[in-house]
Amino acid sequence: MPFGHVPSHRRGPGAEVIGSRAYRPGDPISTIDWAATARLSAATGRDEFIVRERRADDAPRVALVLDRRPAMSLYPPSSPWLSKATVMQEAANAVVMSANAARAEVGALDFAGGEPHWLRPSHAVGAELVRERLDESAPAPEDTIARAFAFLAVHRRELPGGSFVFVFSDFLAAGVTRVLTEAAPHGWDIVPVIIQDPTWERSFPDVRGVAVPFADPASGTVSLARFSRRQAAERRDANAARARALRASLDAA
Repeated sequence: MPFGHVPSHRRGPGAEVIGSRAYRPGDPISTIDWAATARLSAATGRDEFIVRERRADDAPRVALVLDRRPAMSLYPPSSPWLSKATVMQEAANAVVMSANAARAEVGALDFAGGEPHWLRPSHAVGAELVRERLDESAPAPEDTIARAFAFLAVHRRELPGGSFVFVFSDFLAAGVTRVLTEAAPHGWDIVPVIIQDPTWERSFPDVRGVAVPFADPASGTVSLARFSRRQAAERRDANAARARALRASLDAA
C-alpha cells in the first residue's frame, strides 16, 4: 500500500483493484476495464461496459507522543550535544515536515504540567505548532508514555487503525516497552524514536580521577561524583547492556 499496511475501508481512486461492476453514467472513462468489456460485449452481442472498482488510497494520520519528563529537559538548547529537548525538537520537525509533504493529518500529544495537551490530527498542524508545544518548560509525569497511550485509546476515532504513532523518548522510564506492546492491538504503526546520549547513556567514558557533575532530574540539584577506572567500566558495560536490551524488546514488540 502506498501509505501503510492497513488498507482503506472505502472505495475511491487508488492502486488496489477490489472488484468490477457495470458502467454507470458519470463513471470516468479511465476506470473502464476494456478487456472485460470486450469479452462481455462479444458474449452478449451488445455494448456492455465494465469498470474496475478500487480501494481508495488514504493518506495516513500521524500522531507524535512527546516525552516531557524532567529527565528529557536537563540541559538547555545552548548545549545541543547534551540537550534531549533539542534533539527531540529536530526529530519531531523532520517527522512533521515529511507528514505534511505526504498530505497526512498530523497530531501531537504531551503531558507537560501533568495534563494532556492534544493537537488533534489536522492538515493545519505543522512544525511551528509542535515547536511551540516543545518550548513549554512545564515537566511531565514519569508515566507520561502510559498516560499518552491511555489517552489515545479513548480517542481512537481521531486516530484509527493504520495511523502512525511516533514516540519520542529516551525509553529509560520503567515499563515503557510494556506500554508499547499493550498498544499493539489498536492497529497503529508505532515508531519508537530513541533519544539517548551515545556517550553517557549508551556507553560511559573513562572519567577516573575527574569530578563529574550529575543533576537530579526532578529537583535540578547538581552533585559531584568520582569514578574509579573499574567503576567507569562497570557503568559503561551496564549502559551498553541496557541499550541492547531496549533494542531487543522494541524489536520483539
